[in-house]
Amino acid sequence: MTRPLAISMGEPAGIGPDLILSLYAQRDSLNLPNFVVFGHAQYLRGRAQRLGISLDIVKTTAEEAETAFSRALPVVSIDGEVPDRPGEIVPSAAPVVIEAIAAAVRGTLAGACRGLVTAPIHKGALYHAGFSHPGHTEYLAALCAGEGETLLPVMMLAHDELRAVPLTIHVPIKDVPELITASLLIETLRVVDRDLRARFGIARPRIAVAGLNPHAGEDGGIGQEEIETIRPALATARDEGLDIIGPLPADTLFYPPHWRSYDAVVAMYHDQALIPIKTVAFEDAVNVTLGLPIVRTSPDHGTAFDLAGTGKGSTKSFAAAIALADRMTKSAQ
Repeated sequence: MTRPLAISMGEPAGIGPDLILSLYAQRDSLNLPNFVVFGHAQYLRGRAQRLGISLDIVKTTAEEAETAFSRALPVVSIDGEVPDRPGEIVPSAAPVVIEAIAAAVRGTLAGACRGLVTAPIHKGALYHAGFSHPGHTEYLAALCAGEGETLLPVMMLAHDELRAVPLTIHVPIKDVPELITASLLIETLRVVDRDLRARFGIARPRIAVAGLNPHAGEDGGIGQEEIETIRPALATARDEGLDIIGPLPADTLFYPPHWRSYDAVVAMYHDQALIPIKTVAFEDAVNVTLGLPIVRTSPDHGTAFDLAGTGKGSTKSFAAAIALADRMTKSAQ
């Protein structure tokens, strides 16, 4: 048997639990690997009944989960009050959501699970329970960091051989230029290069970098960021032995035949990276966090409160997240 992947349950009022239950019910036809859910077992039983999904759920430990997977959905159950109210945020569920993530990370760091797939959370629902991190990814980085250590988690959206990394993420466009620093760009390129080698089995990654300005600045005619910050940072990365191309104009870089000639593209801001990948793979893209000591993937969608409890949500991105975590953990072995 193979050690399971860990799946954190996510927001109970959202669509994540629906998709987990549906995917388990389809595990054989989809050829899914073993996984164990960190969440609330009784709540999951109620949601399965609501959805009309017939399955057994068994409480287990992460270490024992792989032997149960063929006959029942294994759940490392987190104590707490989690009523099944689709689309309705219930404050009592927040501590369970937070602890489910923490327990899944602990199980993965300890080696009981070989990677982590996270269902979507709703940060606003967690703040009253003491959640103080800017987002899901930052919480994972804090959980994974050793004493005195600071990790740089890097977001990557992936679909088959197309991979896009935003250098800056959830910030206003007006703040992007000042946030693009040589140190951030160099360290991000190091993380992307390292994880493409270690997690994706790419011996020498080719990484393209988009310019910030139209036409990559046209040698200073449309902005100075490429000249003053981006080019010097790329030169430093090349001196370290990284295979870096750019800065390139973003409007032609993401043309798929060009894009496929690189192993990843680092873009300067959120929409510059995510619009192309979501255009070609809206339901199939996977959110990957690089820079952590564990493999972490997630479906590229949110909690979808309006679809929770209806059985109408697409499982494609979640299934792709599980499949990619499976491949990444095997590449790392």
